[in-house]
Amino acid sequence: MRGGRLVRAVFAVKRSWYRLRYRRLTLGRDVEIRGRIRLRRGVRVSIGDRTRVNKLVRFAGPGEVRVGADCLLNATWIGTWTSVTVGDRCLLSDCELLDNDFHNLPPAQRHAPPTPATRAPIVVEDNVWIGAHALVLKGVRVGRDSVVGAATVVRGDVPPGVVVVGNPQQTVKKFND
Repeated sequence: MRGGRLVRAVFAVKRSWYRLRYRRLTLGRDVEIRGRIRLRRGVRVSIGDRTRVNKLVRFAGPGEVRVGADCLLNATWIGTWTSVTVGDRCLLSDCELLDNDFHNLPPAQRHAPPTPATRAPIVVEDNVWIGAHALVLKGVRVGRDSVVGAATVVRGDVPPGVVVVGNPQQTVKKFND
């Protein structure tokens, strides 16, 4: 009993420290920061109740990130110029979510500042598991209850209740209702 109170007190101190360090960070009730959080370039981040943060979790860009309740972020990197939304009960392993290309595609424009065409929001619905080294690209919606396999490159929408793997992603399993 006493050990549990001590652990909760340690997490409360860490939450307070991160709230002071990053004014653009909102932490829900009972968020467990077991690793570290790093915010860069003006990003605004909201992390929901009881979410666990393991290892180094990084957020960058001028956009906004919203993470739901009861999630696990494990060495995740999120780069946003618009928005990245993660639903409740999601598991994000050592993966990357990028809602932008960082550069223009046409050769004559590659060194110019990125245009609006280089970015689009990402939505990860509830109860999604994204595996290690997966890459979720701009404009993607990952449907609820889906799994993105390790090292998968997701460049198109993922329907609800499926498993996708590969580069580019391919559906390899559908969960029955």
